[in-house]
Amino acid sequence: MTSAPVINTDAAWLVGLLQAGDSFYPTGSYAHSFGLEGLVQQGVVRDRATLRDYIVLSALPALRHTDLPLAAHAWRAFGETNWPRLGELCVLSAALKTAREARAASENIGRQRAELVASLRAHPLAQEFLRRAASENWPHSAALSAALEGRVLGAPLTAVLAGISYATLSSLLSAAMKILRLGQNAAQSLLTEALAATPKLILAAEQTAFEDIGWFNPWLDIAAARHETADARMFIS
Repeated sequence: MTSAPVINTDAAWLVGLLQAGDSFYPTGSYAHSFGLEGLVQQGVVRDRATLRDYIVLSALPALRHTDLPLAAHAWRAFGETNWPRLGELCVLSAALKTAREARAASENIGRQRAELVASLRAHPLAQEFLRRAASENWPHSAALSAALEGRVLGAPLTAVLAGISYATLSSLLSAAMKILRLGQNAAQSLLTEALAATPKLILAAEQTAFEDIGWFNPWLDIAAARHETADARMFIS
């Protein structure tokens, strides 16, 4: 007698998160450097050492204080279908990005990712979120859409936040390889170092209160604002 196949739910959400974090997934993130190109144009980031400083002083703190806590609160709110809180998180996410380029990047990536969840997974939670976002004019957010996708896939919170961390850092370093003299080995060594720091960031972000979400870096915001009017640029943001 042939036994029924085993359905591994862990494998199901794991492969879904791998798909969502891959550069092949059409969220449009490949077209953004998230402020890095502006810093390169200003001469602030110019080599491996200054890129590492940028990751340590900007990219990792932004994850810790902004994107990861936003996603954590959104993951819980999606689980409770707490639409008022999700609306607040959408507005907060946009408000925390003071440079217009950063807001537009998160809006475009977040919208595309939410629409992909609704179309590829045909899940009512994603469809209802898109309906409410449209009717109530909520800004879209890359962090919230990642949380939505995690809920639809059935992924635990820690895994969702780990996926966001990897996707953010790998996209950043992929952009860096295009605009700096940085080889693949150097990029991977920086990625390995940055990822080693993320477990503590994720744990802290999971425990961050709603009122404590937020972080400000004028260094990055000024570079992003200047990048918008640069004579030439490779990335949208």
